[in-house]
Amino acid sequence: MYDLVVVGAGPYGLSVAAHAAAAGLELRVFGRPMASWRDHMPEGMFLKSEPWSSNLSDPSGEHTLAAYCAERNLTAEHGSPLPIGTFTDYGLWFGERATPRIEEQTVTAVRPHADGYLVQTAEGESVLARNVALAVGVMPFVNRPEALCSLPAGLVSHSSHHRDLSLFRGKDVTVIGAGQAALETAALLSEQGARARIVARADRINWNTPPQPLHRGSLRALRDPHCGLGTGWPSWVWSEIPWAVRRLPAFTRVRIAATALGPAGAWWLRERFEAGVPVLLGHQLRAAGPAGSGVRLELTGANGETTTLETDHVIAATGFTPDLRRLQLLEPMRRDTLRTVGRSRAPELTARFESSLPGLFFAGLLTAPSFGPSMRFVYGASFTARRLVDGVRRRLGSHRGTHVPHPAGPLPREALSASIRPIRRR
Repeated sequence: MYDLVVVGAGPYGLSVAAHAAAAGLELRVFGRPMASWRDHMPEGMFLKSEPWSSNLSDPSGEHTLAAYCAERNLTAEHGSPLPIGTFTDYGLWFGERATPRIEEQTVTAVRPHADGYLVQTAEGESVLARNVALAVGVMPFVNRPEALCSLPAGLVSHSSHHRDLSLFRGKDVTVIGAGQAALETAALLSEQGARARIVARADRINWNTPPQPLHRGSLRALRDPHCGLGTGWPSWVWSEIPWAVRRLPAFTRVRIAATALGPAGAWWLRERFEAGVPVLLGHQLRAAGPAGSGVRLELTGANGETTTLETDHVIAATGFTPDLRRLQLLEPMRRDTLRTVGRSRAPELTARFESSLPGLFFAGLLTAPSFGPSMRFVYGASFTARRLVDGVRRRLGSHRGTHVPHPAGPLPREALSASIRPIRRR
């Protein structure tokens, strides 16, 4: 029986695996490395976060985005947007060097079994583990407006379902939403020859300002501190002390997770967007239906008047909703008995990311209502990996009746290399 099975190989899954391997745990890692980034983001996109706040996490701190870029003479500087492709390649590089072998199998079921869990894959393998960490990314939680759900697949899609937007060249495409995904998707569509527009219920588009210099006067830095999610004291709290967010009342945490760091476009996108994308703001999508070879949208404005819009295709850039009911690899009976955060559909977690089902840990988007909005970004992976693996170690120590010592500090390169040799089976 393995100490831990990690399900998912995105930034969170890879970071958890790196910390678990360095701690000497016997583990398996299942998933397609960086799948969401490789398969579900259009070519030409850029990373919205600053490079220095976009590191995956390993105990040595050696496998950073800056280290990857330095080896290849690539630019990874504050205030300079980084191509998504570069970040994706960095994640693959991290997985090759800081984690055990990643097995590209699809986990279809996680079931309690004896004193642990039975993990089953679509490829026919069954694995026993004392603990499981679900780091399944965002794709199970795609949010699509109800009005669009009855449309045929060829007429509607989600922004995360496209890798090549050039397929829409010459077509009229309506993008629903006003966040970075919507604005950048619309800009890319326009640049690749589509007639793109934005429709949003917001009455204006918010744009982030260019980042302030990292090195500033002490008073200015105190008033508006830098942090992993931008600048300002609220963002500093969300990004730097998620353990404190978890201690807030449940209804407060749910509200923070849903509203903090709301929709906004990156400063570097604004000129490109405004040059080629018309917008229709203050309009709520009420209904949608096929019309000829395209779609007819019924929109309601702030004054209550109805507007009809015809388009060839609709792209919903409407984000992701943390909802346990969409996690099909858990049996409904088990899924429905997990304690949740207030009235949300996200699991209530301990300080070390363990759910109310002992030995079942979560990482990523589903943990945002417990620990705050940093869990929606790569920056939250470091806090998560350290805490989660510590929780697994403590549970293993309790299970075995012995103390499991913690590493004395960051591991040197030689120790880290030794720790990620092929994992023994037992």
